[in-house]
Amino acid sequence: MRKFLPLLLLITFAVVAQLISHFKPVSAKRELPPTPVISVETLTIQPHEYTLVINSFGRVRPRTEGELVAQVSGQIIEVSPNFRDGGFFEAGEVLLTIDPRDYNIQVDIAAAELANAKVNLEEQQALADQAKKDRAILNRKGLASDYALRKPQLAAAQSQIDAARAKLAQARLAVERTRIKAPYAGRILSRSVDQGVVVSNNQSLARIYATDRVEVRLPLKNSELSFIDLPEQFRNESDQSATVTPVRILNNLGNTSEEWPAELVRTAGAIDEQSQQLYVTAQIDDPYAVNRQGLRPLKIGQFVTAEIQGKKLPDAITIPNAAIYQGSYVYLFRQGLLQRADIRVAWQNGSEALISEGLKPGDQLVLTPLGQVSSGTPVKRLGQEKGGRGKNVASQQMNSDHDTPIGKSN
Repeated sequence: MRKFLPLLLLITFAVVAQLISHFKPVSAKRELPPTPVISVETLTIQPHEYTLVINSFGRVRPRTEGELVAQVSGQIIEVSPNFRDGGFFEAGEVLLTIDPRDYNIQVDIAAAELANAKVNLEEQQALADQAKKDRAILNRKGLASDYALRKPQLAAAQSQIDAARAKLAQARLAVERTRIKAPYAGRILSRSVDQGVVVSNNQSLARIYATDRVEVRLPLKNSELSFIDLPEQFRNESDQSATVTPVRILNNLGNTSEEWPAELVRTAGAIDEQSQQLYVTAQIDDPYAVNRQGLRPLKIGQFVTAEIQGKKLPDAITIPNAAIYQGSYVYLFRQGLLQRADIRVAWQNGSEALISEGLKPGDQLVLTPLGQVSSGTPVKRLGQEKGGRGKNVASQQMNSDHDTPIGKSN
């Protein structure tokens, strides 16, 4: 039996090898993983009517401002209750009174000199009349000299009267100037004197400004100038252009922001050398009226922001700033693929941009932030497209605030 054992093992091995080769395992084939597709939100580009609003800033300053100066010297003997920092006054109101006694004396002296001059003129007139009568009685032939007829004496006497009258008028004017009156309705910005102070001629008493109007000087970027109707004035033109550009002045002092209606009234005649920007001036009428629409009063020197109503564009293309990459290109959805499109931004604010080149009506703008993605990447729109009519309507509603006339206050 041992003799046939190797043969049996050989036959067994051959059978097993044959079975393994006949029933060899088949490996299962796996399908390739699907290519990932980015889901994006899109906006259908549609031109629409758009009113630009240009943002700017500046400080409130008086339209009319100046120094209140003493025109005579003396001691201040009376001060108006309104003569204080921030005090309001009316045109012609007496703010300060300087001791007038010295000037009243000068009036009396000038009046006495005028009376003496009148007496002298009457005396010279009487002598001239007597000279004529003497000539007639003596019946002398020939022409009498002007001196003999006392014509120079009469002229000198008349000149003395004129000088005395001028001196009297000057003395009375000095008395009038001891009562320092307000040149216009305004407010005290700061004062430098008080009762009992002795002031000299041409000494500054206070800084004052008119309250009928205030102004805000606003800088404009060069790229914004073509979108605003600027109030320009030309040579040999009495009035500036009739264009009225409304402005909203935002007073941010306090817990809430308040709007003041204003309008552009002037354009600077030169570009500012430091900022290389053009400045325009917005004017607010009667900002200190009693409880004007419940608004807080504007303060001279305070910082304010401004919204200038620009031109209305009939077929504007605007897109959100978030869809713009590096300020120069966007992504579009075209036939399931992502495509990069270079654009040109004509104007931009904090939320949206006005596009002048690179987009056309019907383009599908990708709103989903993508970062650096190559053109041709397969994408699909996220659910039902949120662009189209609904997204564009939302954009138009966002712009509806810009269409409201800025110069009007509700």
